[in-house]
Amino acid sequence: MNVVPVSDPRSPGLRRRGFLAVAGGAAGLGALALAGCSGPGSGPAADAAEAGGEPRRGGRLRAAFAGGGASETLDPHLANLFADAARAKALFDKLADYGPDLSARPRLAAGWEPDAGLDRWKVTLREAVFHDGRPVTAEDVLYSYRRITDPKKAFRAKASLEPVDLAASRALDERTVEFVLKRPTAEFPNVLAAFGAYIVPEGEQDFDGAPVGSGPFRFVSFAPGKSAVLRRNEDYWDGAPYLDELEFIVANEESARIHALLGGQVEYAHELNPTTARAHEGRGQVQIIRLRNSAMQGFVMKTDRPPFNDKRVREAFFLIADRQELVDGALSGAGEIGNDLFGKGYEYYAAGLPQRKQDLDRAKALLEQAGVENLEVTLDTSPVAAGFTEAAAIFRDQAAEAGVTVTIRTGSKDSYWKDILDSGTFASYRSGAMPIESHLSQRLLTGSTTNATRWRHKDFDALYQQAQSTRDPAERAAIYERMQRRLHAEGGFLIWGFADWILGTAKNVRGVEEKAPANSLDWARFDKVWLA
Repeated sequence: MNVVPVSDPRSPGLRRRGFLAVAGGAAGLGALALAGCSGPGSGPAADAAEAGGEPRRGGRLRAAFAGGGASETLDPHLANLFADAARAKALFDKLADYGPDLSARPRLAAGWEPDAGLDRWKVTLREAVFHDGRPVTAEDVLYSYRRITDPKKAFRAKASLEPVDLAASRALDERTVEFVLKRPTAEFPNVLAAFGAYIVPEGEQDFDGAPVGSGPFRFVSFAPGKSAVLRRNEDYWDGAPYLDELEFIVANEESARIHALLGGQVEYAHELNPTTARAHEGRGQVQIIRLRNSAMQGFVMKTDRPPFNDKRVREAFFLIADRQELVDGALSGAGEIGNDLFGKGYEYYAAGLPQRKQDLDRAKALLEQAGVENLEVTLDTSPVAAGFTEAAAIFRDQAAEAGVTVTIRTGSKDSYWKDILDSGTFASYRSGAMPIESHLSQRLLTGSTTNATRWRHKDFDALYQQAQSTRDPAERAAIYERMQRRLHAEGGFLIWGFADWILGTAKNVRGVEEKAPANSLDWARFDKVWLA
């Protein structure tokens, strides 16, 4: 099981299950009132000169993804795997999605505007139609969100939509929705962009027959665990795709995906490992594309129990880490060092804080001050994600140089995320791309459901609420910086690196955006890809 992108209620990442089949062959919120759009032909394909010639229409692109076997579904509200997310993006639309810096960008929403109290937001829809010709309306939006929040269902975006009072929200007219919120929420556009918050036609429940969305591709066929074939939507609001057809092919293992790419059975291979990338990069057979800052890598320290309830011990562990050695060893160099803060390069990231470096003498002195100079700790890890066990072994050796004995305990892949949420004191951790605001609200408030570090401080909670009640983006950014400064000084996340997400494509594939963290708008965005 591999973990990257957006968290579910119990897991800090988007899950990839084991594979059951290999199918080959052909079978910013910069301003609160935002009104922008991506016109037809915009995006990565617009930079055709740099990308290798003018875009051309035609052809079928076959994309190999890890899948989930016979249980796979085309229901966009159940999307959980990377393959699910990519198929959902091709067939459906959200009101908003995340740009390269993880700020919300308008999609089906032409714009949004809050009232003075930031607890009512008016969202205006652009003119778009579903694949059967029906217009996308405000009632479709409300139906979709109410379906997602059905208490009897376990839809992915349910937790993200929690701030919305859907009983009080209403359609003002066919293309205007007034969302009533339970509290002031300056970052409400992040809710519209939430993973899995797709808009479906009012009343739609069956998605595995012939699903109807408003996305760039129309449904042709679907064989769970094997393949899905989609065809260009000529009426797409953002411009018809260049490809005639798009086929998603399930390939169980990374080796199967790269061999299919090298053998010409597919033109796009998702999720390659660093060793594969090094072996084929620059050799002319395939193109290797690295999506930077796609996965945060680190350790969590439980701040509510010994020894990490002493902030001097947490600071000592920050100083024990040789971050470059961890990136080189655990990620095979495919990434960059972290600074104990989530979201490097994202909107609101506190880039001005000094980069923390290894300082074993200072670490030893802090441990001595805390009275634990001969400290022994257990580090929970698991092969649940790439690099976890390697990073644990590297940090164990680094800690020994500071007189700390680290005992590694390897847990089950199946229960690891649930186990480390409540138990243990020190554990390997990983997260995919999400806005910094979402990271704070989901993981670092007293009531956060995935608070793995047990960071619980009422004054920190108050700062978050202050940020959410602040209209001015610059003032809000200053509050987020204060919060990050405190986390950098004494928080429970030891964030040592950010991993690249690696893709492979055939030499004739153009338009794949390289500045797109996994799960952002331009990741797996096949409507802007063409075959040269």
